Amino acid sequence: MIGMNMLPRFVVPGAIFVLTVAFGFWLSRLGRPYNGLLFNVHKLIALAAVVFTSVQFVGILKSADPSAFSIALLALAVLCVVGLFVSGARMSADRLNYTLLRTIHRVALVVLVIALPATVFRLGGGP
Repeated sequence: MIGMNMLPRFVVPGAIFVLTVAFGFWLSRLGRPYNGLLFNVHKLIALAAVVFTSVQFVGILKSADPSAFSIALLALAVLCVVGLFVSGARMSADRLNYTLLRTIHRVALVVLVIALPATVFRLGGGP
């Protein structure tokens, strides 16, 4: 069991994630075509969130004995991140159906917001 020391490890990645979502909402409210500078800031912040979160998970997984369910949740989170990056890139490039891509982007975000904390909870010794 890893314990309560896991929460502080995710404060910075969580704050960066909140910034990513905030910039994403701001970008969405400005409409298309997307503001290039704001879009690039959104992408870079999202990339930073992925890097910081990955570093924390690698450290935790080295010292934990994860269950199959925890690994499945983590895999789901990774798929969501890939889906967010791909759908975001496609939306900005006006590829495929914009409404479908926006729906994928939103659903992947919601699933990620559920899967990541659940993974942290499970790896931290939760039921």
